[in-house]
Amino acid sequence: MDSRTPTPSQHRYLLSIDNGTQSVRALLFDIQGNLLAKGQQVITPYFSKNPGWAEQEPDYYWLAVKQACTQLWQDIDAKPEIDKSHIVGMTVTTQRGTVVNLNKAGKALRPAMVWLDQRHAAEEPVQWPWNWLFKIARVEDIIQRFQEKSQAIWIRQNQPEIWAETDKYLLLSGFLNYKFTDKYIDSVGSQVGYIPFDYKKLTWHKESDWRWSMLGIKPKMLPELIQPGELIGHITEQAAAYTGLPAGLPVIASGADKACEIIGSGGNKPNIACLSFGTTATINITTAKYVEATPHLPPFPSAIPHHYSSEVMIYRGFWLISWFKKEFGLREQHIADAEGIAPEVLFDRLVAEIPPGSMGLMLQPYWTPGARDPGPEAKGSIIGFGDVHTRTHIYRAILEGLAYALREGKERISKRNKVTIDTLRVSGGGSQSDIAMQLTANIFNMPAEQPHTYETSGLGAAIVTAVGLGIYANFDDAIAAMTRVNKIYQPQPDVVKIYEALYSDVYLNMYKQLQPLYKSIRKITGYPK
Repeated sequence: MDSRTPTPSQHRYLLSIDNGTQSVRALLFDIQGNLLAKGQQVITPYFSKNPGWAEQEPDYYWLAVKQACTQLWQDIDAKPEIDKSHIVGMTVTTQRGTVVNLNKAGKALRPAMVWLDQRHAAEEPVQWPWNWLFKIARVEDIIQRFQEKSQAIWIRQNQPEIWAETDKYLLLSGFLNYKFTDKYIDSVGSQVGYIPFDYKKLTWHKESDWRWSMLGIKPKMLPELIQPGELIGHITEQAAAYTGLPAGLPVIASGADKACEIIGSGGNKPNIACLSFGTTATINITTAKYVEATPHLPPFPSAIPHHYSSEVMIYRGFWLISWFKKEFGLREQHIADAEGIAPEVLFDRLVAEIPPGSMGLMLQPYWTPGARDPGPEAKGSIIGFGDVHTRTHIYRAILEGLAYALREGKERISKRNKVTIDTLRVSGGGSQSDIAMQLTANIFNMPAEQPHTYETSGLGAAIVTAVGLGIYANFDDAIAAMTRVNKIYQPQPDVVKIYEALYSDVYLNMYKQLQPLYKSIRKITGYPK
């Protein structure tokens, strides 16, 4: 147990470990939500032994945690006003859907399968009576997609010796919680993936549910689930020696990075939509009601206990910006390097010279297919090319296409949840771009609010920690005290007219017009599989 001397309330600090796709960050916040110190270790998102595979060694993440903590301590040492002994609790928030197989000794049996992995498991017969019930409900395509995308099924089919030795099957959050506390416990708020999780009841499914037999997972292989804000355990002596964290420090359950990002942006009410301009772009609201924004695709658990995050996801969100820079932006990369600025800064400067609507260039950001909307045949598309268009036009069209898709998601969420969304908060890497923020305000025809910190996932996790430790009585109080708006981008009426016409007359018709062609391409080429 933690036997340290109690800390005066005004000097209590909260530590969040944020293991994202691109980096691991160790973030220190005070109880007013101010970021006091930071350590960031850039990581290789994955390696690929075969096309479409995305894997990473679990211990590589743990090493990155250590490195991020080392950088954090260095940052703190340079700020004598911060006393490391005033850290009163910590939590872990991670990327969603990355899975780890451990043996009985708690050692990784294979690389973690990262959420970006595109391999497919072979379809297997569905047991009666579930096959009959799925056919009546007309969800056979959803079940097939579940089978294909399940990492557990792929491992069981292709690496049976590893599956037979698997004692624990964890999400990355559960793995890091185990490394810190030596306990197999994870947060309800972190459960997003192809696992036997009941998204409505926010617990593991009953053992009679079809998912257990289909996946081949046994209940004992999964961690104990607790609510966000509850105590997982305390930092072990071994973890303390490795990371520099004080032994005995309480470890609080929080949620997945997107779930924490929402409350770190102040999104605790269904009228507040939170846009995440991250590797995956999402739009979410927090609600106490279970509502499927897309039929048969569940809302995910919120970082607020017994709440849901109604979400529409653009799988390849601001990943498209990274893809564009890699494939087409070498010239701009060289210019940016020569000027000593980030390529995004240069592109923002160039994009500002391109008129709204990119001179008729329209992009549909379905670089990765979906299950329902878009369907498995979906592909990305750009239409409207002319001899006036340059790489900069394409860059702006990517930003506009993502914003169109997220606005469509907002309208779907609003309709399905029967709520009026009147507030728009934007976080993630893309939110640091003035061009992207102003463009979003114009396409949504709503003020776009930028939170006071870029580190909204880590802040959201710290909010959960603050409630769990009793610093705040409830989540509403904690969010009110620890979040605020930094800047508001107002819609520009003349530009709104252009975007409104392009969105309603062109963008909303693109998928239904192109869908038959996508199906033909898929049939002819076999891609997407």
